[in-house]
Amino acid sequence: MNILFTCGGTAGHINPAVALAKLFQERHPGCQILFVGADGGMETRLVPKEGYDIKTVTISSFYRSFSPAAIKHNLNTVVNLNRSKKQANTILDDFKPDLVVGTGGYASFPLVKAAAARGIPTAVHESNALPGLTTKALSKVADVVMVGFEESRKHYEHPEKVTVTGTPVRGDFFRYTRSEARAALGLTDDRPLVVSVWGSLGAAVMNRYVGEVFALEKTAGAPFRHIHGAGRNFSTLTQSVGALPDGLEIREYIYDMPTVMAAADLVLCRAGASTIAELSAIAKPCILVPSPNVTGDHQTKNAQVLAQAGGALLLPEKDCSGQVLYDQITRLLADEGERAKMRAALQALGTPDANERIYTTLLGLLC
Repeated sequence: MNILFTCGGTAGHINPAVALAKLFQERHPGCQILFVGADGGMETRLVPKEGYDIKTVTISSFYRSFSPAAIKHNLNTVVNLNRSKKQANTILDDFKPDLVVGTGGYASFPLVKAAAARGIPTAVHESNALPGLTTKALSKVADVVMVGFEESRKHYEHPEKVTVTGTPVRGDFFRYTRSEARAALGLTDDRPLVVSVWGSLGAAVMNRYVGEVFALEKTAGAPFRHIHGAGRNFSTLTQSVGALPDGLEIREYIYDMPTVMAAADLVLCRAGASTIAELSAIAKPCILVPSPNVTGDHQTKNAQVLAQAGGALLLPEKDCSGQVLYDQITRLLADEGERAKMRAALQALGTPDANERIYTTLLGLLC
């Protein structure tokens, strides 16, 4: 059995594909896996670290603008589309996949389209609530479209092709209960734990607001614990905040995120697809501040799914400040009843068995 996964651009596209590749190899030891991404994309660094081979195609995005620079870029993209089509067919000739699975990113387009034209079983998975241009285009040719939420079905021209599977979440997120995770982190008192992070690289504006939150927490005598992942703003933030009392901690990166998330009583974060899936799967009350700098404002659409169900508080970045965040944190931590309702709403939305659902769906295409 040969399975080709094509993905790229963000970790939210890459991680689900890696999780599925591992599952197929566990269930089918002789299974051969190949990844295909875009030239120079994040996937060319992440996928080899997971032990998989990756080939690339020359592909780029379309800009939704008529500026001279955008027109020039889009003309180059048209040239790349023709080039990537030839590259995709060469890869298919060499690898001879039994199944092609696209999990997002521009690199998915030429591979899935070329495979579908040959009659090779194809599937696409969309982690975001609102499909991107690539997924919408491929939904017309792929055999099945897998989505994270029922809410997503209405955005496709062929809803009969759509199946709700959820988004794969790493098994580490289910390893500990809250009490077990707190013990693993060495938390010996009863103070609730707040976790905040704005993506692996951080976000300067939101990190500044979190610095203000830490100042307010210090003044209040650290009534709750707080672990913050600052990313590339770590040095600036730690210098501005100064010495912290016990229970307040700023890290450059939260390497043990599954454990920290399991221990948390409240999470503050962006609304990327992988993060939304993790929060839903472990039913963790959250304050979501979507990034305003992403294509199609898709993080806001992701956050709205959770907020409208009652599982999250949605705060636009433009409405944030340190005081606003601190007030919402203290309000939610003081209201166990509201957080219990949020957990129940997230449990109703979450699909902790997403890996199994996707595996079963893909296996059905091979039969």
